[in-house]
Amino acid sequence: MFTPAGPTLPLAALKTALHRLAEQNVFIGTSSWKYPGWKGLLYEEERYLYRGKFAESRFERECLEEYAQVFRTVCVDAGYYKFPSPKYIADLCAQVPEGFKFSFKVTDEITARTFPKLPRYGERGGQRNPHFLNAELFRSAFLASCEPHHEKMGVLMFEFSHFHPRDFQRGREFVDLLDGFFSQLPKGWQYGVEVRNRSMLHPDYFAMLRNHGVTHVLNNWTHMPSVAEQLEIPGSLTSDEFVAARFLLKPGRTYEQAVQTFQPYQSTKEINEEARQAAAAIIEMRQADVARRKTKPSFLFVNNRLEGNSLLTIIAVMERLGLASEALRKAGPSKSGV
Repeated sequence: MFTPAGPTLPLAALKTALHRLAEQNVFIGTSSWKYPGWKGLLYEEERYLYRGKFAESRFERECLEEYAQVFRTVCVDAGYYKFPSPKYIADLCAQVPEGFKFSFKVTDEITARTFPKLPRYGERGGQRNPHFLNAELFRSAFLASCEPHHEKMGVLMFEFSHFHPRDFQRGREFVDLLDGFFSQLPKGWQYGVEVRNRSMLHPDYFAMLRNHGVTHVLNNWTHMPSVAEQLEIPGSLTSDEFVAARFLLKPGRTYEQAVQTFQPYQSTKEINEEARQAAAAIIEMRQADVARRKTKPSFLFVNNRLEGNSLLTIIAVMERLGLASEALRKAGPSKSGV
């Protein structure tokens, strides 16, 4: 097991650092929150015992409230798999304090060009999706559930899985379709686009997003350039008002390999220095932007499958930036011991 070197940061100090950043419209969080491997780090196991045993159903139902005591944002991956109902959104929002922001992955009924051949798609696997970039369906089946809780919504991210030649003969076809799609969407929301084909990182794609005020979601993924490399591409920051970045995987590593390597996500097993530096650079950049003018919230999300434990990765970034005061550092370890 890898043990991170250097001083550790009490959980109370992490909370303070994250809340101060949120006050500057810079929100740092994790990809999802229902990880039993975080027991003893972020979560107190005693809260979820039933008759002396850990009750997973209780944990999944209630742990968001404990998560939100420290973090001010989270990326909701569940929205990708089915349209979130009004009750689902309301139940999430009821568990978090004022000022907390949920970012959602938009349901693949909107973003899948062709349904993958996976069991959950049944007979639709391998078939063309008739609702790809259907603006009306997005408004009625997704956005309508979010509308009553607009103040708690962060970035609505359209994640497009890796396209194959059968999907588009030219990348320009995708850009044109996306252009038409965003032309039909209501204003007043923060939209982001995450692509998984490096060939899509083209000036025309960036220019189209900028025209609509949509951010390109910087992302670490298997076949993508790293976030650090994407930051160097001219025009990749497509919105002057906000940034969104997701640190998911080490480029070159598949999702399945990362799961096998890192689960149950209890500790840092591999340091990704480039990702940590890129995250720190984005935070510093946004802090400078906020100091100059009022901006919309920016979001950075870290996945367990980047280094093994996203909590510890975020702590390392906070320490790198010096965002924890010396007084808090000397306060000693919190319940997490991190």
